[in-house]
Amino acid sequence: MLLVAYFIISMTVLSVCAISTNGALDAGGAYYMISRALGPEFGGSIGIMFFLANVCGSALYVLGLVEAMLTTFGVPEDGSSLSASRYMVLPTGYWWSLLYGTVILLLCVLVCLIGAHIYAKATFLIFIIVIVVLGTIFISFFIVPFRTVQLPGHRNASIGPTSANFTGFKLDTLMGNVQADYTVDYTTGVMMSFATVFAVMFNGCTGIMAGSNMSGGRIFPLAFGLFQKINLKVYNMVLLQQDYGFLTDINVWHPFVTIGVYSSTLSAAMSNLIGASRVLYALSRDDLFGRFLSPAKHTSSSGNPWVSVLISWFLVQLVLFSGKLNTIASIVTIFFLLVYAAVDLACLALEWASAPNFRPTFRYFTWHTCVLGIIGCAIMMFLINAIYASASIAFMLLLLLLIHYLSPVSSWGCISQALIFHQVRKYLLMLDVRKDHVKFWRPQVLLMVSNPRCSVGLITFINDIKKSGLYVLGHVQLGDLDVLPSDPLQSQYDSWLSLVDHLNIKAFVNLTLADSVRHGVQHLLFISGLGGMRPNTLVLGFYDDTPPQDQLQDSALPICSFSESGAQVDDPENQSDPSFHFPPVRGGVSVGRDGKSLGPQEYVCIIADAVKMLKNVALVRYFGQFDRTQALQGSVFVDVWPVNLLRPDSAAYVDTCSLFLLQLACILNMTRAWQKAKLRLFLCVEEGRSLKGTEQKLKHLLKDLRMKADICTVPWDSQIAFPSNTSRVSDEYLQAVNKLILDQTLRPPAVRFLYLPRPPADTSRYHDYLHQLELLTRNLGPTLLIHGVTPVITTDL
Repeated sequence: MLLVAYFIISMTVLSVCAISTNGALDAGGAYYMISRALGPEFGGSIGIMFFLANVCGSALYVLGLVEAMLTTFGVPEDGSSLSASRYMVLPTGYWWSLLYGTVILLLCVLVCLIGAHIYAKATFLIFIIVIVVLGTIFISFFIVPFRTVQLPGHRNASIGPTSANFTGFKLDTLMGNVQADYTVDYTTGVMMSFATVFAVMFNGCTGIMAGSNMSGGRIFPLAFGLFQKINLKVYNMVLLQQDYGFLTDINVWHPFVTIGVYSSTLSAAMSNLIGASRVLYALSRDDLFGRFLSPAKHTSSSGNPWVSVLISWFLVQLVLFSGKLNTIASIVTIFFLLVYAAVDLACLALEWASAPNFRPTFRYFTWHTCVLGIIGCAIMMFLINAIYASASIAFMLLLLLLIHYLSPVSSWGCISQALIFHQVRKYLLMLDVRKDHVKFWRPQVLLMVSNPRCSVGLITFINDIKKSGLYVLGHVQLGDLDVLPSDPLQSQYDSWLSLVDHLNIKAFVNLTLADSVRHGVQHLLFISGLGGMRPNTLVLGFYDDTPPQDQLQDSALPICSFSESGAQVDDPENQSDPSFHFPPVRGGVSVGRDGKSLGPQEYVCIIADAVKMLKNVALVRYFGQFDRTQALQGSVFVDVWPVNLLRPDSAAYVDTCSLFLLQLACILNMTRAWQKAKLRLFLCVEEGRSLKGTEQKLKHLLKDLRMKADICTVPWDSQIAFPSNTSRVSDEYLQAVNKLILDQTLRPPAVRFLYLPRPPADTSRYHDYLHQLELLTRNLGPTLLIHGVTPVITTDL
């Protein structure tokens, strides 16, 4: 039992020494170490557990002192005057014990309220007394001869013997004490076991955290305490079991032991009380629980957290009402074991994260010692009391979730970020692009955003369609770094990340500075992503003259001020706001704060560049009208037109672009928010061709692709006059196709997917190409024009 206890503590002391020698350790002890290593969630939850452990520990030592006092000065409960000495004058009973405990606790509180300097002087005096007492005990072991010790006279003689022998050092006595021999506790009448005895005994080992509450841990006291406890193993087993004050009878001067027990117990009670107050003060100062702990921040002129001391005293007084030392001992042990496990976990995480700044001067530890400490704590917690252990862990997890969702963002640094970085780097290296397979293809989207204020609907929609793939918000700012004093993008990242948090989307942000929008998009297509996670689909807003709408005007992201020239006006009150850099919406679709504009020729060049780079392209239009909340109320439709409407002579449904169109529509329908949406696939059929045969082929294709969609046939050549020159369609034809699309449904769909033909090879026709797309999609509502260049569908298992 001693070896198990000190093994756990030894592993924890190594972790404490490692963490505490890696930087300045403030008040709060284990809480400070854990919170600064594992982050506010773990730190706050373990901090509360550590605070409660110190509160219960203080009550435990107060009750222990009361028990020791009543053993010496208490009137026997049976009222026997024969067994009572002239010193036994204190009345006994529950309420008397509570009164004695309250008085002792008041003494501790007075010392703690005066301040840490008085506490330090008192504990130093107690330290001298305890050292002298331990010295006399050690000397008595060698000089006191064999004797018979009378067991407490007020106990029931039928339970066991009334006397026991002190043999001094004897090998037979030592070997007889090695085996387990649990008996009934004569003070409570309860049968003891390994777990109950360990729970009581382990509390004598928790003093290692007392120093860390004020500064740091120590190794020498650990070894000294183990040596003293091993000495007890040479006493007679009956003496150990039936007389908890037997050291008094065998000491060279009997009162020495009594003084030492009182002093050490009083010191432990004060230590836990002041430790609890310091942990509570540290928790309140970090604002993890908001106003709930704000009163605990108050301190005296000397810096003593007197409110925290009073709160801790009140809680200790409540625990005293239980009056059951063994019950409190189990709770305290479980709480301390949980804290020790968390300290080992913090050290383990720091070691595994391989952070360059983790350079403790104490190096006598490894991740193996941390793991062994965690395993030992976990096993002993559940051995002592599985119910208490489970409840403690559940309470800690509840606190963790509460802090995670309610506490403000801290600036301490969180080990989870270092561990995530470590793991992500490892798995990105394992993500080999040469092993990509079409079966596991997913969209990895780069969405170009000019001004987020008029793109909220589009940003949230693309978040739905990404299907757990990479999602990057890209933005190009015009400028030349050679003539600028610093990079203007660095101050904008927080604004974009704040937008991502505000919209609750899973996206990265990538900003670039370039001399033109086209070159900026090229930069982002080349450099966005890492390793096997790179964008394969470019999404652009449609180039038209539709006036943008500010979709963030009612949100928590305010509009900042700009001068007439478009330059940002400094406003000291808003500089701390992360959304300060978003400009107001203006009349032009592509006009930003610096007056930049994107011409139609350059816009089509961007599309052509993306196709050359083998990136899929999606042009989105009318998403200023898209309201995700209204779109998903009840049953909605998603219309898919997987045929090149600009080339009616090549109406094919199985080319790469058509299949990519079907895949994106199917992915949208697979997301949880769009599962109730119905896909409608429009089959354009020419007169004279087999309608039934074409429809059957399409149904068979959908079955092979495991897609569910309603097929709607559209005899389009009966309603539209096909152009004689299909390489250059007329405006009348496009207007007729646009009307055909609008006339197909009485109820407009939430979104439409249309086929996007690739830009013409002749750059002089770029304006005509954009004009044709504008006529085709006019007044269609939220629409995606999609061009796919890579195979994304397979029918293989």
